[in-house]
Amino acid sequence: MVSMTAKDIYRDIIENMHDGIYFVDRERRITYWNKAAERITGYAAEEVVGSSCADNILVHVDATGRQLCKGSCPLIATMADGAPRETEVYLHHKQGHRLPVWVRASPLPAADGSFTGAVEMFTEISSRQALQEQVEELKKLALVDPLTGLPNRRHLEAQLHSRLEELRRSGIGFGLLFMDIDHFKQFNDSHGHDIGDRVLTIVANTLSFSVRPFDIMCRWGGEEFAGIFPHTDAATLEAIAERLRIIVAHSRVSTGSGELTVTISIGGTLAKAEDSAALLVKRADTLMYASKTDGRNRVTIKESI
Repeated sequence: MVSMTAKDIYRDIIENMHDGIYFVDRERRITYWNKAAERITGYAAEEVVGSSCADNILVHVDATGRQLCKGSCPLIATMADGAPRETEVYLHHKQGHRLPVWVRASPLPAADGSFTGAVEMFTEISSRQALQEQVEELKKLALVDPLTGLPNRRHLEAQLHSRLEELRRSGIGFGLLFMDIDHFKQFNDSHGHDIGDRVLTIVANTLSFSVRPFDIMCRWGGEEFAGIFPHTDAATLEAIAERLRIIVAHSRVSTGSGELTVTISIGGTLAKAEDSAALLVKRADTLMYASKTDGRNRVTIKESI
């Protein structure tokens, strides 16, 4: 039996941790990438080790869409002053969608007191597990969209009726967002239906991974998505919608001829006790089209029209 050194043991522990971990040197070249980093990002170690963070592989952005790799990088700041940092960012998954993660950056000290580089650990903070459990249950009832894996329109309509009854009975309100992919027909016409399907899947993943575990995100049909957001006032609903709009706009769709950007137009409203499901849907849908008319890639939130 071959005995393991302490270094081997530590490497084995890091390699098999649930959190993604990678190391960089002083020039921010990636020197190590563990299995969890591969699983979370979709990038294999051989695709990233030796490359630089400045190459913008993960293209970290914050909730405002600001690119961190080219200015406000936690690794750069940590290597400059030696102080650990942590923050929420949205990384770019290899498949194109955005994924929220909590990152923690720490310096790697040298014997002379300087720093040889830094290590970043990142943890998924999306509602993926809750979504997967929900989807598995809905599959049994034919309530899942087969392309995107999201709950379908039938499920959303049932949820609307149920939550409106709850609102009338106990005053627990919610918001409704309708989202439509801008210029979706052009994706199909210019690049084919395979690319169109990839656009739908990337948007679906970005939306579903970026909402709270108790929110309900569905594919309404075609290039439209809808979401129910419980315990939400108008200001919070608008903030959620703006965050989703920005994160989708920073997702990328790779094609043989380059990368495509995707944007969505969003309309939203708060449910009222006197609303029917049809009236509530019509109001959100009308506000979504107002965003389209006003120039696309924008949010329109109103309590009445």
